[in-house]
Amino acid sequence: MDRILSGTPQHSNGALTIVALATEADVPRNALTQRHLDLKNEFYAKVKERGQPTDVELRLRKQVVKLKTLRQKDQAELTALRQDVEALVRVVNQLTTENRRYRQQLTAPDNVVRLLPTQPQPPAP
Repeated sequence: MDRILSGTPQHSNGALTIVALATEADVPRNALTQRHLDLKNEFYAKVKERGQPTDVELRLRKQVVKLKTLRQKDQAELTALRQDVEALVRVVNQLTTENRRYRQQLTAPDNVVRLLPTQPQPPAP
């Protein structure tokens, strides 16, 4: 408990939580939440007395804010990319349809070039 409160944890992330305390003490979490309620209450009382978070907790909170912002930006980018994919799929479908139509026109039998008659030539002497 003292290591976490002093900001020098050895086995946990240093957060002021029962989970971190249990990890630091190398005991299961339910040992503190169910069997040793006195230790849990003492820990929370000491945390409340401090009134201010540790440096580790401040650093982690800043990192959480940074990661949430990054996640929002990634989500916005992902939404834009999904919309782009939908638009590109429509364009590919349109181009495929046009390409198919042009290929059919090229192979159609009415696509024969007819020669126009020329002016009659006098017979050769």
